[in-house]
Amino acid sequence: MSDSADSLREQRKRETSRALTDAARRLTTEQGFAGFTIEELCAEVGVSRRTFFNYFESKENAVFGFATIDSRQEALEEEFASQHGDLLDDFIQLTIRRFELFNPVEDAPAMFAVIEQEPRLLKAAFEQLAKNERRDMGLIVRRTGDDADAELCAEVIVHTVGALVRMSMDQLLHHQATEPFSDLITRRLDLARSLYARSQKAH
Repeated sequence: MSDSADSLREQRKRETSRALTDAARRLTTEQGFAGFTIEELCAEVGVSRRTFFNYFESKENAVFGFATIDSRQEALEEEFASQHGDLLDDFIQLTIRRFELFNPVEDAPAMFAVIEQEPRLLKAAFEQLAKNERRDMGLIVRRTGDDADAELCAEVIVHTVGALVRMSMDQLLHHQATEPFSDLITRRLDLARSLYARSQKAH
């Protein structure tokens, strides 16, 4: 298959994934989350149940847009795993590039509306977040090898960067920040490093 044909196929897959999420959110708003089945969602988009599960693990994930791994994201992660630079800097860059691919800010209003109507969906969102964190920890351990503290290092990096992401998203969503996400998170990382360095000197 040529690169152009492969690219077109990937684009169509992303369009189908987006159509399923848009329909799932609309049906949730109109009928409530329990008010429609996966089969009815598939009928709205014109795909089979089997196709649905090629994109999403559950109806909850379809509503949130948590699709199975995107080939572009896989490529970014493989690149990260093969790098040899500063681990934290490289992981921040991976985070920024993922943000540029999926930009959660654009989806935020629709997500907030769904959660407001169906608060129980928060549980599924937190479960997916935890799953993503475990995936990232595994990615870091893969890169760092079998060091005795590899898993602890991965846990600290993932949760530290997660906190920086949440702070940066808060600025974008609730404080109308005009800086790009990359600048917001990098500035906070630099400040954290400065604070920790000062703390080390004090001891």
